[in-house]
Amino acid sequence: MSVEWREIRTDRLLLRPLGPEDRDDVVEIQTDPRTNRYHPAPPGPEETEVKLTAWLEHWKAHGFGYLAVVPLGSGEVAGIGGLQHLEFGGARLLNLYYRFRPEAWGRGYATEMARAVIGWAERELPDLPVQISVNIANEPSLRVAERLGFTAYTETFYDGAVSRHFRKL
Repeated sequence: MSVEWREIRTDRLLLRPLGPEDRDDVVEIQTDPRTNRYHPAPPGPEETEVKLTAWLEHWKAHGFGYLAVVPLGSGEVAGIGGLQHLEFGGARLLNLYYRFRPEAWGRGYATEMARAVIGWAERELPDLPVQISVNIANEPSLRVAERLGFTAYTETFYDGAVSRHFRKL
């Protein structure tokens, strides 16, 4: 099923599709050691290029995906976030992902972006639950999941670490 994404503006953010022109920002954000402090195997530039290519392909195939998160009036990409298809435990769902430049931390951008894209998914793809997977050591992201009203439903070894998985139940 393909849907059509329309740009979303929140009170403070522009959420727009990632594009090839975002490559430098994506590599910088994804490979910054500060953004990977909870990631047991931080990605290098080559792995990030592969991920970006897959993210752009998801956009072509499904009409939505991970986004550039741009504070209104800045024109600068502060982070990456959004939703993509994921199969987890035999279930089809939407994975909520985000990663922000350290300079953007503490401003509530992750929660604001997440609320907007989750609202979009509830309208456009209501049959697919949204899941948030968080390394159990990542207390800031655990708090974001709770602020969004998600409930922990399982813990697994995922992406190199023990992760807590949240859904709205």
